[in-house]
Amino acid sequence: MEFILVLALILIFTKLAGDLSVRLGQPSVLGKLIVGVILGPALLGWVQQSDFIHYMAEIGVLLLMFIAGLETDLEQLKKNWKAAFAVAVGGIILPFIGGYGAAAAFGMSQTHALFFGLLFCATSVSISVQTLKDMNQLSSREGTTILGAAVVDDVLVVVILAVMMSLLGTGATDTSISLLIGKKLLFFVVIIAASWFLVPRIMKWMAPLKVTETVITAGLIICFGFSYFAEWMGVAGIIGAFAAGIAISQTNFKHEVETKLEPIAYGIFVPVFFVSIGLNVTFDGVGSQIWFIIVISLIAIVTKLLGGGAGARLTGFDRASSLAIGSGMISRGEVALIIASTGLASGLLDGEYFTSVVIMVIVTTLVTPPLLKITFARKKGETRVEKGIEESHLSG
Repeated sequence: MEFILVLALILIFTKLAGDLSVRLGQPSVLGKLIVGVILGPALLGWVQQSDFIHYMAEIGVLLLMFIAGLETDLEQLKKNWKAAFAVAVGGIILPFIGGYGAAAAFGMSQTHALFFGLLFCATSVSISVQTLKDMNQLSSREGTTILGAAVVDDVLVVVILAVMMSLLGTGATDTSISLLIGKKLLFFVVIIAASWFLVPRIMKWMAPLKVTETVITAGLIICFGFSYFAEWMGVAGIIGAFAAGIAISQTNFKHEVETKLEPIAYGIFVPVFFVSIGLNVTFDGVGSQIWFIIVISLIAIVTKLLGGGAGARLTGFDRASSLAIGSGMISRGEVALIIASTGLASGLLDGEYFTSVVIMVIVTTLVTPPLLKITFARKKGETRVEKGIEESHLSG
């Protein structure tokens, strides 16, 4: 029953830390992330990575992205698809150059430096989603652009990874690039068709069944089904969960699923996900690579901020909104960790740099919530000033 004690520790400390974070003017998710570092191997060692934590965290991040899909304004997402694509591309080009340059400067081989550049391209917006939700900005134009860009980024990075593995890696040299791209296209075709024809019918069929909570169960079946299909087709499971949320948001069951799912997700699973990120931190052997970690962390933050921001600026966003969008793309999250593990297994990433990469990922995740808070506050301030100027002109 030790896992029950671990769960109790996670729940009480994440709630207290989240509350403290809000009182200090920061999003609650920041406190929850720091709890993982404090309770984990890096400091107190009270909570260790385990299969239990891993599976709970996986469910947590899927539910988080499912809720994000439920709350996404689909019309706004359609309107901003060009901006989302530009943000994703900008958020890949500049980080790739920065990561490759940093690796080459620290003496890595050409092959390892190219893979290191790819690591910097990854984006995981699960943390940004929670922060935007805390600030009531998830359905804003900026919020939907960040979500759309995350989908495009995931697909592009997976395709680039496959190309790199086939050309440079010691494994998977028989990878067919055309097959890989075909699978991605097939995924979106199937998901769109299922969302249009299958999802409403499943919800309507299960709703009248003479058992308890059939609507929320139907929603979870669709969420997990879409997520599994996404992973099977080589797309991140969180993209499948997000698509499932959007599909259900177009039905009459949206409100019921959302109101019944949030207590389950935020009551138990999502806190475990936040803590699991901090559990990856360890300070063993960090002293010898401290400058390397500082440099790659700064480059990772700045290149995503400017790259994503440039894409937003080129598609009509003002400077404040562009910085807000760039901030939302900074976190590398679990996507970068998966790529790093793949690189480690295939020989494209030296084992001595793995811990540094993990710490860089954690740093980008920790800075995302406060940066989003600052940039959105700045955007709001500039909007208020512009409105004041317009009103003074009209009254004059």
